[in-house]
Amino acid sequence: MLFLEITIALVLAVLFGFLAHLFKQPPIIGFILAGIAVGYFGGPGFGGEVIEGLAPIGVALLLFLVGLEMNFKELRNVGVPAALTGLGQILFTFGAGYFIATWLGFNALAAIYISIALTFSSTIIVVKLLSEKRDLTSLYGRIVIGFLLIQDFVAIIALVFLTGFQTGEASVLDFSFTILRGGGLVALTFFIARYFPRFLNKIGRSQEMLYLFSIAWALGVSAITELAGLSIEVGGFLAGLALANSSEHFQISSKLRPVRDFFLILFFVSLGAKMLMGGTAVPILPAIVLSLFVLIGNPLIVMTVMGLLGYRARTSFLASLTVAQISEFSLIIAALGLRLGHLDQASTALITLVGIITIFISSYFIIYGNSIYQFLKPVLKWFEFRHNLVDEGSFEKELKDHIILVGVHRTGESILKTLEKSDSDFVVVDFDPVLVSSLKSRDLPIIYGDITDEEIQELIKIDRAKAVISTIPNRKDNLAILTVTKGLNKKAKIILTAQEEEDAAEFYKKGANYVIQPHFVGGWELAQALGDKKDFSGLIKLQERDAKVLDLRGLSK
Repeated sequence: MLFLEITIALVLAVLFGFLAHLFKQPPIIGFILAGIAVGYFGGPGFGGEVIEGLAPIGVALLLFLVGLEMNFKELRNVGVPAALTGLGQILFTFGAGYFIATWLGFNALAAIYISIALTFSSTIIVVKLLSEKRDLTSLYGRIVIGFLLIQDFVAIIALVFLTGFQTGEASVLDFSFTILRGGGLVALTFFIARYFPRFLNKIGRSQEMLYLFSIAWALGVSAITELAGLSIEVGGFLAGLALANSSEHFQISSKLRPVRDFFLILFFVSLGAKMLMGGTAVPILPAIVLSLFVLIGNPLIVMTVMGLLGYRARTSFLASLTVAQISEFSLIIAALGLRLGHLDQASTALITLVGIITIFISSYFIIYGNSIYQFLKPVLKWFEFRHNLVDEGSFEKELKDHIILVGVHRTGESILKTLEKSDSDFVVVDFDPVLVSSLKSRDLPIIYGDITDEEIQELIKIDRAKAVISTIPNRKDNLAILTVTKGLNKKAKIILTAQEEEDAAEFYKKGANYVIQPHFVGGWELAQALGDKKDFSGLIKLQERDAKVLDLRGLSK
């Protein structure tokens, strides 16, 4: 029976997951629908205990990998805009969500769970969709990744706090003891993280032992934290965090993803099955109200915060669309509440249904974001609250017959040095706030913004430029530059950058005057330096040049 139940659950997960893929949806929706099918066709109790018993393993491994990949250096470097947007969205969404939940008749503890669930957006889904759109390196994409990282960190803190209420009537003393236990485990984690990698280096010599140890460590720490009065979710995260600085964490992450995905499928199937257990009736009206809040209210909150920070409507709008769904963390928090007795079946099913609705609709929001922006553009201008926008530029001269340089990292830095020494007028566009601030301090004409934004293109007078040089390898952005420039200014010379030969060929066919291919140029240069000299003496000239450019003194030859 055990074999049959798991087999049926997996087969249904594959079928519904494939249907989700056909509708350009994340597989999570398919897995939850598979669980609903299990609950409906399998009858009461079918697969319930088995799947529910295995599902927490997937949750523990998911949180283990989140902790394993948590980079506190990145958390410090997300930037002020991303940090303020993330924290502002969390606070306003939690407050508004709590008010709506209590208005709908939920008690205080259930309202807390619901409002927390509405707060977090799915990092996995958003990153996947932005990656498919090739927007991860865009201005709004970088801001989104920053505030999603903030959300993930706050979600872990929320898990610790929620486990402080072991019952709905938990005392302040019980809660305080839970927080102290959590603080002690966190301190112990950082202590282990300092010395444990040395032990892990020895285990890492055997790939089989590393794989086995990683699973045992993740589940073992999760079990210990549960016995200590916290949750397996917190334990999984702390187990991963302890190994985050080890040299083997990349290997561990890649090896455990398939195992995590297998058990996570069972978790989402279990979540879907619970929606029908015991004749649970999902409250439809609250589900619609809360879904509308997530789909409309969350984006409005993000747009308002980013508008107050001085971002243009397009950047704010595209970033805001990424928070129009609830996260897999939200579903984990709902399952935790049910397990601890804080939520009933109906409330858990409600959060799950909100997840299905918002993930389904918001996926299309993200995919067709640019088209939606063009349609709503006149209205969205009202969200540009500040007179001086962060991506405004001030130029002493009127831009005409100038050179536009897009991106000043690496290749662009060398080009910028040449432009500074020339008599040509030029303007730089980049979306790295630290780099932009540095160049502004040197009184260089630079704009902080996204080159695909029509208003940025107007601001830098792309229709009057004599040349446009893009050093960014993003195919989508380069095609936009090529199309717009050719449409507005046929005389301008266009120089683009490509990482792939296929992209370079496409740029040339569509009218690019030259395409920089770093890998091709680097390989050709090295081949020329080596020639047929077997003693590698040709490398000396390259080394001398690099030493001069990089200001390396005393470089051994």
